[in-house]
Amino acid sequence: MHHTKPFLFPRPNPPNVIHLRDVVFVIQSQRNSFHVRQAEKLRKDLLLQTQSPPVILLLHTLSDNEGDWSILPLLPNLSSQFGKNSSWIMFLEEDTRVKLQKLHEVLKKFDRRKEWFLGKPLHDEESTIIHHYAFSENPAAFEYPDFSAGWALSIPLVNRLTSKIEEEPLKSDFTIDLKHEVALYIWEDRKGPRLTGVPELCTIPEHNPRAQYCATTVSSRSPLCGQPVKSDNIFVAVKTCKKFHSDRVPVVKKTWGKQASLLEYYSDYADPSIPTINLGVPNTERGHCGKTFAILRRFLSNHVPNTDWLLIVDDDTLISLPRLQALLSCYDSSEPVCLGERYGYGLGQGGYSYITGGGGMVFSREAVVQLLASGCKCYSNDAPDDMVLGMCLNALRVPVTHSPLFHQARPEDYAKEFLAHQTPISFHKHWNIDPIAVFNKWLKDDKHTEGLQKNTKDEL
Repeated sequence: MHHTKPFLFPRPNPPNVIHLRDVVFVIQSQRNSFHVRQAEKLRKDLLLQTQSPPVILLLHTLSDNEGDWSILPLLPNLSSQFGKNSSWIMFLEEDTRVKLQKLHEVLKKFDRRKEWFLGKPLHDEESTIIHHYAFSENPAAFEYPDFSAGWALSIPLVNRLTSKIEEEPLKSDFTIDLKHEVALYIWEDRKGPRLTGVPELCTIPEHNPRAQYCATTVSSRSPLCGQPVKSDNIFVAVKTCKKFHSDRVPVVKKTWGKQASLLEYYSDYADPSIPTINLGVPNTERGHCGKTFAILRRFLSNHVPNTDWLLIVDDDTLISLPRLQALLSCYDSSEPVCLGERYGYGLGQGGYSYITGGGGMVFSREAVVQLLASGCKCYSNDAPDDMVLGMCLNALRVPVTHSPLFHQARPEDYAKEFLAHQTPISFHKHWNIDPIAVFNKWLKDDKHTEGLQKNTKDEL
C-alpha cells in the first residue's frame, strides 16, 4: 500500500520534522555582474540537488534598499513573506557550498518552534578596533558566525526581531564587521539567544577529506577568471605626507612597491629622492578628500599612462599586487567597478555603502569617469574621502563591491579561523607590529598565484 506523502495532510509538521521547502535560502549576493554570475551558479547547484526545490532568494534582487546587505533591515520583509509557512532562513555567501541532504539532517535536530541562531562560531583573541573593543575584559567570551559557513535564524527569532525593529527603528550607525554586529543585535545584552555552534557548518574546502561530515564547505578557489590583469594595467596611487616620508614610504619600497609597474606617491611636499608629487592639496590630519579627488582627476589626465584600473592606498597599507591582479581578472573594467572592503553608514535608515580606504580602494576607469562627470565633490579638503566617494556612488547607483580579502586593520584584529580560509590581499596599519614581517607572513608567498595560473591553464 502506498503511503500518501505526509505534507498532503492539512496538519502541521511535528516540531522536528522539516522539509527542505520549510527552509528559505538567502544568498548574500551583490549587484556587480561577476557576483551575480557566482550567486546564480550557487542557486543552480542547490536546485540540482533536490526534486522539491526550496525557495532561494538572491539578496541583491529583493529591493532597491542599499542597506539590505546589512541583513537587519531585510528581516521585516522576510518575516512578512515567510513568517507563517517556513521554519528557517538560511543565509549563504556566494562561495559557500551546501549539501542539502546533510543540512536537512542538521536542521532536524533543532525544535523549530524555538528561537535559534545557528552558525560556525568565531571569537576574538584580543579586543579589536573593528569591534569597537567590545568585551575587552574577555574577548573570547562572545561568539559570532563566520558567514562563509552559512548561518541560520529560526522563524520565531526572525518574527521577534522584526517586531523589535518595527517598534524601535535601527540606529543610524556604522556597519563595519557585519557578522559581529548581527550577533550583538540578536544577543541584545543577554536578552536574546547566543549563537549556537553547529560543527557541520564548515569553512574547510569542499575537497578536504574531513568535509564528508560537513553540511557546508567553502569553495577553496581564490578567484581567478582567466589571465591575471597585467601589472602595467593598474595605476597605483599611494597617499602620504611629509611626516611619514622617512618611516612609512621605505616600508612600501621594501615590500609590495617593487611589484608595481606604475606607482606614484602623493604628498603635501615634493621630495625628489622618493619621488613624491605635491598635488597642491595641503595635508589634513583626517579624511583626505581633496587629495583623493585630485588623484582621480590625475588618473584621467594625460600626465599618467592610460590604464584600466586605479588602486588608491594609504602609506601604511600592506598589499599583494599579484593577488589583486588575479582577482581583477574576474571583473569587467568597462563597467563602473569599485572594489575593496565594504563598510556602511546609516544603512538601517537608507544610508550608503563605501569602500574603506585603508584596505585599498580599486576603481575601474569607467567608475572614475562616472564619478568625476557627476560633479560630485568634497565638502571640504579634510572630509573622509572614502565616505564622500560612497555617497557619490550611491547617488549614481554604482554598486560598491565587497571583497573580504581586503582588510582595514591588522591580521591580529581578525579572528584566526576567519583568516585561515582566505588568501588575503591587503592589511592596514603599522601600529604595534613589524609591517615587513606582517607582509612576509601574510602577503608574500606568491607560490599561491603561480599555482592559480597553472590550475587555470590545466582547465583551459
